[in-house]
Amino acid sequence: MTVREGDLIWKGDEAFRTASNPARFMDWLRRERGLDFASYEAMLDWSTNEIEAFWAAIWDYFGIISETHYDCVLEARTMPGASWFPGSRVNYAEHILRRENDHPERTVFHHLSESRPLAEMSWGELGSRVRILATRLRERGVGPGDRVVSYMPNVPETIIAMLATTAIGAIWSSAAPEFGVKTVADRFSQIEPKVLFAADGYRFGGRDFVRVAEIEEIAGGLPSLETIVWLDYLGNRERPRTHVDDFVGWDEMTGGEPVTAEDFRYERVAHDHPLWILFSSGTTGLPKAIVHSHVGVIVEHYKTAAFHLNLQPHSCMFFYSTTGWVMWNSLLWGPLMGGRVALYDGSPTYPGPDLLWKLAADVGATSFGASPTFVENMRKQGIVPNARYDLSKLENVFLAGSPSTPETFVWLQQAVKEDLWITSQSGGTEFCSGIVGGAPMLPVHAGEIQSRCLAVDVRVLDDEGKELIGEVGEMVIAKPMPSMPIFMWGDEDFSRYRESYFDVYPGLWRHGDFMLINERGGCYVHGRSDSTLNRFGVRIGSAEIYRTLEKVDGVVDSLIVCIEEPGGGFYMPLFVQLRDGAALDEALAGEIRSRLRSERSPRHVPDEVIAVPAIPYTLTGKKMEVPVRKLLMGWPAEKAYSPDAMQNRQSMDWFIDFARRRSEGGAGMYQSLARR
Repeated sequence: MTVREGDLIWKGDEAFRTASNPARFMDWLRRERGLDFASYEAMLDWSTNEIEAFWAAIWDYFGIISETHYDCVLEARTMPGASWFPGSRVNYAEHILRRENDHPERTVFHHLSESRPLAEMSWGELGSRVRILATRLRERGVGPGDRVVSYMPNVPETIIAMLATTAIGAIWSSAAPEFGVKTVADRFSQIEPKVLFAADGYRFGGRDFVRVAEIEEIAGGLPSLETIVWLDYLGNRERPRTHVDDFVGWDEMTGGEPVTAEDFRYERVAHDHPLWILFSSGTTGLPKAIVHSHVGVIVEHYKTAAFHLNLQPHSCMFFYSTTGWVMWNSLLWGPLMGGRVALYDGSPTYPGPDLLWKLAADVGATSFGASPTFVENMRKQGIVPNARYDLSKLENVFLAGSPSTPETFVWLQQAVKEDLWITSQSGGTEFCSGIVGGAPMLPVHAGEIQSRCLAVDVRVLDDEGKELIGEVGEMVIAKPMPSMPIFMWGDEDFSRYRESYFDVYPGLWRHGDFMLINERGGCYVHGRSDSTLNRFGVRIGSAEIYRTLEKVDGVVDSLIVCIEEPGGGFYMPLFVQLRDGAALDEALAGEIRSRLRSERSPRHVPDEVIAVPAIPYTLTGKKMEVPVRKLLMGWPAEKAYSPDAMQNRQSMDWFIDFARRRSEGGAGMYQSLARR
């Protein structure tokens, strides 16, 4: 079956569209607000133009719990600095657990890992454990504004720790256990945490990775730590030696007398109180410590879960994620809507390549999330999940992390389920939400993101700021969103915030992605327009890699880029300039890979290490990562960079030749060593 990009491949029937959450919301708007929209597109336009009215409707429709009523929806349409629902006092965890009393015996989590068999957790057990842990934290003096961090795998304990932390108004942050010491230290040292939740390690691909030594080093660099809560996940019984006196086991912190819902008090916090800190790697300096508010995440997550994923009380959502990716913070979309979520920790392809599809079948998943790269690998391996597993309950597959291809959509319909609603979406760590994504009332076109998200005024501009339709340009957002960062930690004057997102188009959020919006409103995201590395949906700051390479003897300078391949997948080459007399042999390349893997993470290891004569720089001394990336994406040199803006014009000649030869299949003539 041959399908071209943009071909119509799915349209929900009348019963599906009428029963969808957006259709129900439109009925409510007609009854309660007197707003009669002829189509979803009409409601979308209203939500984008009348953002205050839209978000007020969201507040009422979902019954947001607030100790006090808000003074106004939005003080002013300013970016940065928009203030949403001032006067309100809310709590994120309270909204997740509000469903507990309705059906305490029902399942909320299915969880599986390489270390544990498939099991379930009920709403009642989740609520009880959260309340006990939150009470134990309060007894230790943890309260509103204190930072609590985690170095744990994707298991129920980590979500319980997050909910307990946010329930008492403390601020959560998380790093995945595969992150190296330097990567974690670069993040946690910025925010001076009071409590660390840590596990002894994790299992991936059948192999145990003990992290006790790493935790000793991480804790040693955090003098603010007062408590370590220890999870014996692998059961190796080894303990870290640290300066922290209050070292307590997980079972002790979550055991003892239950705390009833009636006796527990959620800390309802001000509209601008921090909920959690997520890290988005920048191209210079330390990772950006992005702070979201309780109220912003609550309303955005209700909107996204209900209207762009169509999650309902019967739904079971599954998305493969580690605890270091923004999608982990979105796993509770299912429970927010009264449904279930499936958690998995381990390799997505061990012991077999179709493991995740088996899990989806075993738990009765209705919504399956994955990266396009994962799906493309399934297609290339000839895997047919519906030939082995019952996926009849699956309603939707949502793709995130990188651009999708028409072939990906077709494979999902042929190998997974014929009448599948396939959505591709793009958002960001900065919003913990979507910018463009799914719409159950609209048709699906192959390789295309269905629509802009509700109330997101996203546009595409050229270099002069002119709006484009049907052409690739810069993605910008023209109006505030509730879950935009309220600030960056340590950025008191908002200088880094402005420099990161508002330096190119004043007053408009520049997201750093190339994008196209066609005449019917369909969207295509074409990858990063800045030098942030996006690999399998996880952003990596080039500065993290450069800081590690400074320690490698023989490497004078370096430049790294990452591109999305046309057929799916990623290519992340590292270009190194060597000192005179040095050679790129296996020993040097091995040291580079080893340092990046141990200090940073396996995702930081390049696909190829390539020796170059010189690294190109701008006149202002910045590495020319974006022009090199454009060349490798097939841009003509005259559009990729300006020689007049360079310090060393001749250095770019090598990259032009490399890009040409690579496109012709002949780049192998250069001195390089592939990843091993």
